[in-house]
Amino acid sequence: MPASSPQVPLPQSGAAEALTPVRWPFVAVYALAHIGLWMALLAPLLMGLALRLRAIDAEHAKASLALVTGVGALLATLSNPLFGYLSDRTASRFGMRRPWLVFGAIGGAAGLLIIALADSVWGVLVGWCVAQIAYNAMLAVLSAMLPDQVPSGQRGTVSGVLGVCTPLGMVSGTWLMQATSASPLAMFMLPAAAAVASALALAAMLRDRRQTDAQRPPRLRLTEFLGTFWIGPLRFRDFAWAWASRFLLFVSIATLLSFQPFYLIEHLGLPSDDVPHVIFISTLVQSIAVVVFGIGSGRLSDARGERKRFVFGAALVYALAMLTIAFAQSTWHFLVGVALAGIAQAVYVAVGVALVADVLPDRTAAAAKDLGVFNIASALPQSLAPLLAAAILAGGGSYTLLFCGAALFAALSAWAIRPVGGVR
Repeated sequence: MPASSPQVPLPQSGAAEALTPVRWPFVAVYALAHIGLWMALLAPLLMGLALRLRAIDAEHAKASLALVTGVGALLATLSNPLFGYLSDRTASRFGMRRPWLVFGAIGGAAGLLIIALADSVWGVLVGWCVAQIAYNAMLAVLSAMLPDQVPSGQRGTVSGVLGVCTPLGMVSGTWLMQATSASPLAMFMLPAAAAVASALALAAMLRDRRQTDAQRPPRLRLTEFLGTFWIGPLRFRDFAWAWASRFLLFVSIATLLSFQPFYLIEHLGLPSDDVPHVIFISTLVQSIAVVVFGIGSGRLSDARGERKRFVFGAALVYALAMLTIAFAQSTWHFLVGVALAGIAQAVYVAVGVALVADVLPDRTAAAAKDLGVFNIASALPQSLAPLLAAAILAGGGSYTLLFCGAALFAALSAWAIRPVGGVR
């Protein structure tokens, strides 16, 4: 039997708000699971996929990267709300979230193993699709644990901790990848192992929600399946505007994540052998910025009872970061832009997650499904941005034009948060 966490109550279905404050041991393990997930999911996007595809077919690497990341992100878009919906309906003696948490970590490791052993672009594509499906199942249940386990008055603080986890996972994963770049197997499997270990630790501690036999849901119908991907924007306007703001910002984020290796080689003129080290340094710079600003902004948001001003300002700073990168003439200039991006992303994610938890359409019976729909706003840009970027560059556009466009999307993200009326 998994050991239960004494500090987290066991909420039954329909009682998600009857929560006592969580304590730091649970928050620490919850954060480690997020770090493990982002190590395995974001490090390949930052470095691993591009290097693997260049090794297989350097001439067509950019087009191949757009294909692999685009298809993978499309599957992520579908998987996140679907597994969130399935998690909400899971009537297992192991709980609603725990089975999908473990499945996601192990399935994602299998996908990264396929990539490590692949000798063709199609092999990389298959592996990344498997990884995206599985890791988005893990992400769906990790997201649902915030309203499941954390009372409203602590969500800003805990969200701030979770915002720090993303860059910590990125820097840890990229460090492992650049240190083991001579071995594709080690490069992909060490981050995967971290995700599995952290997921198992959280599964052992988690005091999961459980449904009784009387609460067991009926079989999934086609109309319900399609409804998994939709929340009426006219009925739930605050949620819809928060979704739109996140989508617009993540178009900008995905542009930087996907094409950073090619930008360094083709715009700044770095030798390809130096790229893994520079990406590690840029990720480290971004992580330091997030650690400094992430938790503090979440706590300040809780203390002031405000969300919108933090999110609005963060999106504008991210636009400034993209302009800095667009006109960079040196690695140091680029790193300044990355530091600004880290500050902005830290505040936006920390307070933005708390904001959307406050405006969910149904926090008791459909938290994972609703958050899955919200996570589409993060996943869909990973499909669209690489295709748009590849088209701009193939059509003769420059990296300056590309990142100016990314700045515009970030500015529109700030504009979209203004109509949200359910929170300050």
